[in-house]
Amino acid sequence: MRPEADPVAEQLPPLIEALAALMRERPTVVLSGAGISTESGIPDYRSPASAPRRPPIQFREFIGDEAVRQRYWTRSSVGWRRVADAQPNAGHRALARLEQAGLIRGIITQNVDELHQRAGSSRVLELHGTLSTVRCLSCDDRSTREALQQRLLAENPALSETLAPVAPDGDAEVPTALIAGVRVPACQACGGMLKPDVVFFGENVPKPRVENAWSLYRDGDVLLVVGSSLTVFSGYRFVLKASQEGRPIAIANLGPTRGDPLAAMRVEGPLGTVLPALSDALGVAGPA
Repeated sequence: MRPEADPVAEQLPPLIEALAALMRERPTVVLSGAGISTESGIPDYRSPASAPRRPPIQFREFIGDEAVRQRYWTRSSVGWRRVADAQPNAGHRALARLEQAGLIRGIITQNVDELHQRAGSSRVLELHGTLSTVRCLSCDDRSTREALQQRLLAENPALSETLAPVAPDGDAEVPTALIAGVRVPACQACGGMLKPDVVFFGENVPKPRVENAWSLYRDGDVLLVVGSSLTVFSGYRFVLKASQEGRPIAIANLGPTRGDPLAAMRVEGPLGTVLPALSDALGVAGPA
């Protein structure tokens, strides 16, 4: 019996070949968003199948309200394993192969899961930081999120027994009653307030990081957007700049994006299918 045909894959070859032709002629920089990690089991907020988004945590609320920090770290402690144990998918691995082959100059990512690096990509600019690191807001001491997880569970044993639906950004939908008794560890160096080393809403991306992102952007002549709805301006500004400069913009995503009117071409489909197909079309085949 013949395997059932994949209708998405059958529609891709002409679009993939057009994108490959564009990338053969000019160096490419990638802008990636949460949509590339959904096939690794990390949900996002904006794909067609996503659950309705809860209000995002605000930086001022986090630093100004102990209850907000307590809620954040409770949710994070329950959801952390999903991020920590996630594995790169075929889309991440395809981008790593293309970088290693010299066809991609680097990746500017809005993601905080480090899956690009774990797939083998070496030049990755994490625009919004990384969940794997925790920073003290008083002394700037850095520690690993895994070490903090052990401290959280040691001080709050009930958290290790809690199961809850995982939400994006490494947290989970926990019962409200669980939050009130949770003890949040302080910085071991100075006793200060700990924060994940990610950019919250209302918080600016550090200026040196923005400058490094623009430096990477300028290394490419083509901007390839993968898995981002471009709703957040910190990523959308690269699309605006590319449009203003006349650089070709290609978008691969499930669902519409804010940048669609500016794109030279758009590929609709799951990135675990689209990006390996692109890699194959460019003659950079993956392992069997």
